[in-house]
Amino acid sequence: METIMIARIVLAFLLVVAAGCRPQASAPPPVDWNAFDGDRARRHVEQLVGFGPRPSGTEALAKSGDYIVASLRAAGLEVEVQRFVKPTPRGETTFRNIIGRTSSAPSHHRKIVVFGSHYDTKWMPDITFVGANDAGSSTGALLEMARVTANQPDVWFVFFDGEECMESYSATDGLWGSKHFATELVAGRPVKTGDIGAFVLLDMVGDADLTVTVPPSSTGWLALGMFDAARELGWRDRFSYAETDIIDDHTPMVAAGIASVNLIDFQFGSAAGQNDYWHTHQDTLDRVSARSLEIVGRTALRWLANYRQTTVPP
Repeated sequence: METIMIARIVLAFLLVVAAGCRPQASAPPPVDWNAFDGDRARRHVEQLVGFGPRPSGTEALAKSGDYIVASLRAAGLEVEVQRFVKPTPRGETTFRNIIGRTSSAPSHHRKIVVFGSHYDTKWMPDITFVGANDAGSSTGALLEMARVTANQPDVWFVFFDGEECMESYSATDGLWGSKHFATELVAGRPVKTGDIGAFVLLDMVGDADLTVTVPPSSTGWLALGMFDAARELGWRDRFSYAETDIIDDHTPMVAAGIASVNLIDFQFGSAAGQNDYWHTHQDTLDRVSARSLEIVGRTALRWLANYRQTTVPP
């Protein structure tokens, strides 16, 4: 009996030693939100605006997509392209969503955080609409965020094609890319909706007179977390709730049951509270502020840092 007892003690000791020798998953480095460079983000916007108007299905948007893919790969992210064809009011159109992914790390609590932006501009045959703010600013901000978070596990950056409608916004026109992405998630491709912890949409974030108006359809805890991050950085006065809802690329995510928030400045105009530059020829590069890009980019990354410190999902 004594021999058996000694053997059990030795075995238990060896198991403890073996467990201690196993490689432990190291914690990711802190999210360095201060590394977000507004000037870098604005240079991305300048490149995109240089392609001219970029409606879905055009050569200019194809060049924009190629630029996004190259920028993500240069930052060290894995890239997936979702191509899909839809019958639209302007005929059958091929769309291309672009997904940039950081490395995946096993964790018992970590879920994927997705940041989104659309990169197409509205088709406006009567004017030259280069969409520097809508959607150049958010695209440039996401590319810079991808550079900063390349060392963070399980962060995705999705660039939606076809946010803009072909004729008029309706249940059957507009949000083409985000609807397709959400449908794929519901079907479990490339992951299930339950694998997504949060979706953060950026749209029209370059206005020098920055007033981010979060739509009330955004998920409550996520919106409040973003406000907290802004407060911690001294920019809480730049963020508020919109008085009315805004249908945007976060809408299909909310419908799919994914916690979502939309950071959008829907007061882009000639005076406070106005939106008269939206979808006009006045949406030009000179109206995009590197400082505003920095405020939104750093706030979103500060929120990510706070979220990643939470070990129990909200």
